[in-house]
This record gives sequence, structure tokens and C-alpha cells, in this order.
Amino acid sequence: MNSNFTPGGMNRRTFLQVSAAGVVSVTALGGGSAQAEPYSKFTWISPRGTIEVLDDYGYHVAKKMGYFDDLGVETDFQPGPSDGTATVKFVDVGQADMGFPSPGVFSFALENGMKLKSAFHMGALDTFSLAFRKGEGTNDLKTLEGKTILLGSAAWQSIVDPMLAVQGVDVTKVKYVEAGWPTWATALKAGQGDAALGWEGLRAEWIGTGLDFEYWLGVKNSPLFANTFVVRSEDLDDPDKKAFLEKYLRGWAMGLEFAYLNPRAAVEIVFEQFPSLAKNIGPELGTTSILQQIAVFRGDMDKREGWGYHDMAAWQTFFDQIYALGQISNPVKATDVCTNALIPAANDYDMAKVQADADGYKLSDALAAIDVDDVKAHLYDQEVKG
Repeated sequence: MNSNFTPGGMNRRTFLQVSAAGVVSVTALGGGSAQAEPYSKFTWISPRGTIEVLDDYGYHVAKKMGYFDDLGVETDFQPGPSDGTATVKFVDVGQADMGFPSPGVFSFALENGMKLKSAFHMGALDTFSLAFRKGEGTNDLKTLEGKTILLGSAAWQSIVDPMLAVQGVDVTKVKYVEAGWPTWATALKAGQGDAALGWEGLRAEWIGTGLDFEYWLGVKNSPLFANTFVVRSEDLDDPDKKAFLEKYLRGWAMGLEFAYLNPRAAVEIVFEQFPSLAKNIGPELGTTSILQQIAVFRGDMDKREGWGYHDMAAWQTFFDQIYALGQISNPVKATDVCTNALIPAANDYDMAKVQADADGYKLSDALAAIDVDDVKAHLYDQEVKG
């Protein structure tokens, strides 16, 4: 793959053919659009090709604590294919009901004519980072011109290009290599490429697998933001589906709040779901991963109107920037493709109940022994110094 790869370059006909092929091969995914109103089963699909991560702790907490119990239908949680664009492809063709794309992949969907809207903005801060072998990192990203960045999926270029551009990098001078999921990080460790895309939470999990890098951190240095929940626009126009989405997102918001109040309990709940993950990274790195992600998902809550709130001015700046980069062929108005219509209802929950649930959660001895304040003090120790 070279730096001329353009995520928006796939035409609509080809895009839907690829999507249809994916639907055939991933038979476990449940659909929404062909089902009875509002949904007979509600399917959320990951952008990573795996759900055995701590990133989606809000869902697992909500499931464990009964925050989805009033939905009346099964909630399905699927990994999807590892193709970075699959999370929007499956929503578009009705094989999933909510996706979790990066802003770049969301713009790819819009460029390809998909009628999707961002309904709940998870990543208020920029979760993305660049990993370097120790001693080779830089905070001056212009030095990456002429260098090679490793990606797990070709679609991730739509993430990195804007991140570099706002730092003054001429992205036409950067080479990208698709090194595959999950091998792009091990390729960096082995001496291939000059940097690799990473993100908060994953930094901690990589340490648990022997991948200890230094990082340029977007969460500390980038004005951009991260992934968002998208749905079909037509679902927002259906009163019954809209009401369902409000309740579903309320469960997520409660799960996110619970984790903010008791991050170790959130780790415990995810570890119960994925014992191999617990074995690989352990309580301390698990807590580190959760805290990294809480910082991204929460952002500056004093400037937000609750979990999932879209800063429309920031989104408009993003769309203007990717239009200038050529990632989209036409200007996009943020308020046409992002909505805060569901946010008041999603954040209208019993805070006292969530607080009591978080305070009363019984921790294992291993997680009870973790000093959260100490973990917070070392959250960004991997940042490139100087």
C-alpha cells in the first residue's frame, strides 16, 4: 500500500458488493432493518475484528448491571471482520444496527453515499497515537515525511492523514504499509517501518504482550477526536426506533458513568467476560487501559452536555479539514450527519443508583489491591520525552 491510497475512492457499486460478501461470510450477525418494529434484536458491531478488549467496557458494565433490561429485546455484540470499514458497511446494509467507526471511516461511509448519522460521540478526545521503537520517537511529526507508518488495515489511513495534517505534515510524503491485524505492532517491534498507529487502552494491552513502545500521544497533542456510534438515518426518523435508541444509549451512558466512578469494577466485569484477556494483561495493566480510555470518552465534561455529546464546531472543523485533504469530494455540514437529539434522554438516568452500584461492587482481592491514584500518576509514562 502507498500514500496514494484513498478510502473514499471505492465506488458505491463496488462498496455494496464487498459488503454483501461480508454479510455472507459472517453469518452470526443479526440484522435490524428487515425485522419487526422497532428491533427484534439490536446488533452493535466493532471496528476492530475482535471484542476481546477493554475498550467496550461501557457495554459489558451495562449488561452486567442490568442497564439494558428495559429494552425488551436481546442486545447483540459482534466483532465483525477486521477490515476497518466493516463497522459501517454492515450497518448500511442492515446486518448490524450500530457501528463504531473512527471519524475518518465515518467520512468514508458518507463519501460512499451511505445514509448514516453519528448519534452518540464516544471519543471526545483523540485516542489515536503513533508508536515508535524506544529511542526512536519524536514529538515533531514533520520528521515523518519520507518515513513509513504501519497500519493494521488500509482504511486506517483515513485516521492518520488528518492527525498528521493538523501537525503540519505533508501527508503525500508519508508512506503507509498495511501490516495486518494484529501483526502491525509486532512488525514495528521487529524493525519494520518507522512508526505504527496505536490508541489509548491498546497501549496498556500491548505491554502485556511484550510490546513496549514510546508514543506521540494524540490525547495530549491533537485537537481532533475519536470514534463515534453511528446508526442508519432512517432509524432516527422512526419514532419507535428513536425511542429504543434513547434507551439503549442510556444503558451505555450508565455503564460509562459506573466505570468512571469505579474503574477497577469495570475491569473486573470485562475480565469475567474474557478470561484470556485477564490472563494476558492482569489487574494493573487492565486498570491502566480502562483509565486511558475513560479520559478519552469523558473528555472535558464541563463543556459537554453528557455522555455522547457532539461538539458540532469541532466536527465541522474536522469535515472542513478532510475536504481540504481530498478525503471527501464534497463539503459536509456537521449538523446534517451528527445529531445530539438522543443525548438528553440517554443521560436521563438515576445517578444515585449508578453511584450506589459502583460503590457497592465487590472487587476481587487482586483488583482491590490496585492503587488507582498511583496508576493515574503514571498513565502517560510512555510519552516521548522532550
